[in-house]
Amino acid sequence: MTDVQRAAEIFKTTAYATEVTGCIIEEIRPDYCRCYFDISPRHMNTLGIVMGGAVFTLADFAFGVCANFDKDVFVTSSADSHFMAPAKGSRLIAEARPIRSGRRTCVYAVTVTDDLDTKVAYFTFTGVWAGERRKK
Repeated sequence: MTDVQRAAEIFKTTAYATEVTGCIIEEIRPDYCRCYFDISPRHMNTLGIVMGGAVFTLADFAFGVCANFDKDVFVTSSADSHFMAPAKGSRLIAEARPIRSGRRTCVYAVTVTDDLDTKVAYFTFTGVWAGERRKK
């Protein structure tokens, strides 16, 4: 089983991100994660652009996967968001990388672009330690 398949199995219980929003883990490696969803009518707001909450969900999911895959559990304690432009393409892509990873707190940067390389949003997520990962 590949790391992407293992991550997908672990995080499939994050149903709001995976089932409702359609987030998919595309790549996972130490200190990096890339997730995406294909834009559909369910993601749009009344202006016909991707709703900020859908963009945030993708970014938060990428942070969660990156910060928690094969590690202790960290949960979001705060997030700073900068929405820069509406998506122009058909797919949103979030890439997460740690800025700082400590024993009790972590800070991650998440960039969200579309498949046409439009810079849609930039986030920083602060996570706090929530315990050791349970072994299955």
